[in-house]
Amino acid sequence: MKKVAVFGKPGSGKSTLSKQLSAATGIKLFQLDSIEYASNGERVARDIYDSQHQAIIDQDSWLIDGFGPMASFQQRLAAADTLIYIDLPYPLSYWLVTKRMLKGLWTKPEGWPDGSSVIKGTLTSYKVLKLCPQFYNDAFLQRLTAMTPAKKLYVIRSLKQLNQFVSDIK
Repeated sequence: MKKVAVFGKPGSGKSTLSKQLSAATGIKLFQLDSIEYASNGERVARDIYDSQHQAIIDQDSWLIDGFGPMASFQQRLAAADTLIYIDLPYPLSYWLVTKRMLKGLWTKPEGWPDGSSVIKGTLTSYKVLKLCPQFYNDAFLQRLTAMTPAKKLYVIRSLKQLNQFVSDIK
């Protein structure tokens, strides 16, 4: 485990899991939101994002949390030796996004870009969640599984698995 891609639906616990995994393994964590968004919460120019993403991918080891633009996501899947797909049930994902928003009214959520509105981000998360079945589906999982002869694939489908993942992997 040297190059790890962590991905899944909005609010699924990617940032929390990634921080815990980084601490347990010593692999440097890169949260895509921190390179995809400027400090004012606006998206950075695509060429800047692509350059920063490529610089991360070129390193000997990394743990990348998030999705980002499709081309960079595909690049990460190809470059990673370990894929961690958090595939929680949709009702739970909606609840976790809502819970993150409610907590975010007092404290910035884990991995949240500086300067970004929690309310605006939550509305975006709801919109993305509504579209997720078009992407995160059985065909997607089959494509991931087809990659696994050369990679390790973990699919997390419950909060229990999510909460135990780091201790189970040690």
